[in-house]
Order: sequence, then C-alpha cells, then structure tokens
Amino acid sequence: MTLSFEGQVALVTGAGAGLGRAYAIDLARRGAKVVVNDLGGDPFGVGENRSAAQKVVDEIKEMGGDAVANYNSVADYDGGFNMVKTAIDTYGRLDVVICNAGILRDVAFHNMSEDDWDKVFAVHIKGSFTVLRAAWPVFRQQSYGRVVLTTSSSGIWGQFGQANYGAAKTAMLGLMNVLKQEGAKYNVNVNTVAPVAGTRLTQTVMPQEMVDRLKPELVAPAVVYMVSKECQDSGLVIEAGAGNFSRAVMVKGPGVQPGIEDPKDAEWCQANWDQITSLEGAQPMWRSGQTLKDYLASKAKA
Repeated sequence: MTLSFEGQVALVTGAGAGLGRAYAIDLARRGAKVVVNDLGGDPFGVGENRSAAQKVVDEIKEMGGDAVANYNSVADYDGGFNMVKTAIDTYGRLDVVICNAGILRDVAFHNMSEDDWDKVFAVHIKGSFTVLRAAWPVFRQQSYGRVVLTTSSSGIWGQFGQANYGAAKTAMLGLMNVLKQEGAKYNVNVNTVAPVAGTRLTQTVMPQEMVDRLKPELVAPAVVYMVSKECQDSGLVIEAGAGNFSRAVMVKGPGVQPGIEDPKDAEWCQANWDQITSLEGAQPMWRSGQTLKDYLASKAKA
C-alpha cells in the first residue's frame, strides 16, 4: 500500500542537504507540506547561509509540492519555537518532526575543548529538545504526532575521536525512551534512526568513494515509514544505510536476584560475575522495571 502524507505537515531540521533533504523530498512527493529548516552553517557549526534551505524548497515546488523555508538554529530555544510557528502559521498544523540537524567536532578526547563539547551538544541534543518542546503541545492537543530522532553508530557502539558526538547521540536514546512513554496515550510515536550516508558531515571522515556510494536516499525509506500514520511502533532504533536496515536494541539480562534481605559483598559479585553478566534470556525493555513484552501485553488488554 502506498504511503500517503496528504493533508499532513512535516518539519525536517537540517534539511538543506544530505539526509534531511532526502527526507523532505520523499515526504513532499507523498503529499506532505514540508517546513525545510536549515541554518546553512558548515559541518563544524560555523556560519550560516539561507540558500541551502531555499534551494530544497525550490526543488519541492518545481515537482509540484508545497514547502516553506526556515532558517533558525535548532540550538536556540526561540529558534525551535519559530520552526513550529512557521508550520502552524503557514499550514495550520504539524504532524511530523524529524530531528536531523547535526555537526561534527571530531578530536581525540584528551585534545577535546569545552567548545568542541558544548557546540555538539547544543546542536544535537539541545537542538532536538528545542524543536520537540515547541511541537509537543501541538501533538498532545491534536492527539497525533510522529517523531524521528537521529542517533549514530558512534552513540550506540562507539567510535574513536567522537566522545562529544557519541555522547550526544546516545542521549537521543534516553530522550526517545522517555518521550515514547509520555506520548503513548496521545498517539505520539517516537523512534530513532541511526543512518550511514555520504553527506557533508561524513565527507570529513569518509573516503570520497564511500561518500558517493552511500546515498542519503538509501536511508529515507525507513524514516519515511516511521513517520507515517501506518507505523504503530514507538521506541525503536533502526540502523539504515547502504540499502540495509536492521534494529538495534538495548536488552536486560535476567541477572541474579538475591534481594535486599540477603545483601552481598564484592567477593560475591566476583564469584557470580558470569551469571550477573549473562545475556541468556535477555529481553528488550519498555521502561524501567517493565519488559517490552509485558508492555505490549498490557496494551493489547486495554
């Protein structure tokens, strides 16, 4: 069945090029009206250029779609508010938010400056907060919303020289895991993509041959599906790139449960370490103290 976004409005941050552009174009082709946000800075978060967002808006209009540009910085609280305001003022609603904007400041941890750390966190994690904080009341009021955050293999599995970027990208998982719960009764689904694509950012760390082959359009299908009304999942992390798609998940092993009535010491932990760390029978969690399996069962009964 063809996925349609007719009558829906999507906001895509960092949509002036690369992945964000690919998402915006695909959504527009499917009938969405799109707010194309991009400050137009370089991959390191320096400068601004309004032509990037406007170029994508022009592309969408040339193919018969509807789009409007927004040039605010996601790192600014008022900027996030203005993006959502642009959607409401122009189209009267907002259904989809894709938090895609990002920068890199790669450097080995012992050489990392405070500015390297702060700028990356400001764009990635604060930048997701500012936009979603403004969008959340809209989603709650209309009892509908679809969100995709952006993590990275650096945040899930780690990558040398990216302590700032990896930590910010791991923070996306914490944000998702809380918002999926807060949004559940309002039909607001929050998922996360871990993309691999050739973009202005990855051009700084990838050979040009890989940049050319890893088209952003190869990631877009997973993101577009996750922000569709047909997708009922929430709290998933999907790795996407090079035409491949897979789920990444944090699980909890059964461990050992002697309880507070029978306190143990470090030597006991040493003796039982293999059982404590075993993942045999491990399960994904919905929230602290509840497995995903138990949550879905309770949801089915409701």
